[in-house]
Amino acid sequence: MSTPESDTRPFHPGDITASLGLLTRLPVPVSDAAARRGARAAWAYPLAGAVVAALGGIAGWLAMAVGLAPMLAAGLALATMIAATGALHEDGLADCADGFWGGWDRARRLEIMKDSRIGTYGVLALVLGIGLRWTALSVLFAQGTAFAALIVAAMLSRAAMPVLMTALPHARDTGLSHHVGRPGAMTVAAGAALALVAAMLLLGAGPGMGVALMATLAVAASGALARNRIGGQTGDVLGGAQQICEITVLLTLSA
Repeated sequence: MSTPESDTRPFHPGDITASLGLLTRLPVPVSDAAARRGARAAWAYPLAGAVVAALGGIAGWLAMAVGLAPMLAAGLALATMIAATGALHEDGLADCADGFWGGWDRARRLEIMKDSRIGTYGVLALVLGIGLRWTALSVLFAQGTAFAALIVAAMLSRAAMPVLMTALPHARDTGLSHHVGRPGAMTVAAGAALALVAAMLLLGAGPGMGVALMATLAVAASGALARNRIGGQTGDVLGGAQQICEITVLLTLSA
């Protein structure tokens, strides 16, 4: 049997719990062996997203079931998902906004992103990001399509993270992203395939491919911006890209 340090298997059941342990605050036990697989577990990031989205969808469905308005159901769904992730991705979006537009050079931008304090750009990014998601979800709950939309948006946006992890170099030699490592092509492809198949099953082949294309454009834009501003990716960049992709998918589906 391979040891954790030499475990190079492309897939392992423990990758699912490792992804939940990394990307959520859910009380999921993660073994040392699973944790040490690092970036090799990234194919399961969309599955972790599906769990988070399902929790949000259930909260919203219960709200609708007791007679609350779609806007309130959307707010409760968002609150549930943010609680489940500990606002991990929202924090990344805010840090990127502060750093990318608050610094005049690469070193200063990375310094700002590492600062735990939030600035004007970060606040604006959070307000706009949550506002757009809330508005889109309000429309989707009113249409009765929110549950599927949440699952698809969560899976596609988290499949985008391994893409950036392997496409861009590390912008710094420390931090969560550097610790996890960079996944191989098979890992990235598996995560993308999972998300794409889920989108096509839940939405239909045409709409599923359409929102996947929009998510691809969103992650490409996020990656290009990160390369231009800081020369690569960090954990904050991955979180910010997840948010941008999720917003893009939800807005597309609400339209």
